[in-house]
Amino acid sequence: MDSTQQNSHAWDQKVDEGARYTQAVSKETIEESKKGNWSISVTTEKPVPREWFPASLEGVKVLCLASGGGQQGPVLAAAGADVTVMDISKKQLEQDEFVSKRDGLQLKTVQGDMTDLSDFGDESFDLVVNPVSNVFVQDVAAVWKEASRVLKNNGVLISGSTNPLLFIFDDSEEQKGVLNVKHAVPSSTLDYLTEEEIDEHLKANQTIEYAHTLEELIQGQMNAGFLISGFYEDDFGGSRILDQYIKTFIATRAIKMSPKV
Repeated sequence: MDSTQQNSHAWDQKVDEGARYTQAVSKETIEESKKGNWSISVTTEKPVPREWFPASLEGVKVLCLASGGGQQGPVLAAAGADVTVMDISKKQLEQDEFVSKRDGLQLKTVQGDMTDLSDFGDESFDLVVNPVSNVFVQDVAAVWKEASRVLKNNGVLISGSTNPLLFIFDDSEEQKGVLNVKHAVPSSTLDYLTEEEIDEHLKANQTIEYAHTLEELIQGQMNAGFLISGFYEDDFGGSRILDQYIKTFIATRAIKMSPKV
């Protein structure tokens, strides 16, 4: 079973359904971004602190990794960055292309897997922006390794991840207000389904998600040559019962360190 292809089709379907993270930013948002009044998120609610970015984005080479949907990429392009958006979903990338055409932006799109950045050479970018998305790949270490490779020395990776605590609960029960511990971490969406349920899940074009440990998410970046220089937490904005107890998303700012000679 090819989870990459499954998730590509699933996100295409989410675009058709108008899911939250497939909705392109407005023309007004782009106009404000051109004036320097911009912000993006790599989690759910909180904006990334502006001090995590260069003072000016003019000419800064940015890879928006697994970041289709017409949100982060167009805003950064409007703020002056040289932006490439990579995503596994063709329809997600079409959202970025739509905003680019609508608002006269220069922006490149590439369809591909976030664990394989072979389309890009070593040290091609100053900044990699990676919203919550590593949940859709089994090998998160490959994401960190490839992000490090394509970043210039002292380049910055801004990434959002899901706190693995979220995955231990039965999702359908949690949304009803019941916290029922059911799953281990690491694990995947399919681990606790019957063969019949797996078949139904795949036929319905649902995503396959992977719960990664905090060690994989944090130490994994350091293993790939990054120094963590910023951190914050986020939640669902009060819409889920877990918001009363803990933040379920994290964001990190990591600097690619020059290799030791």
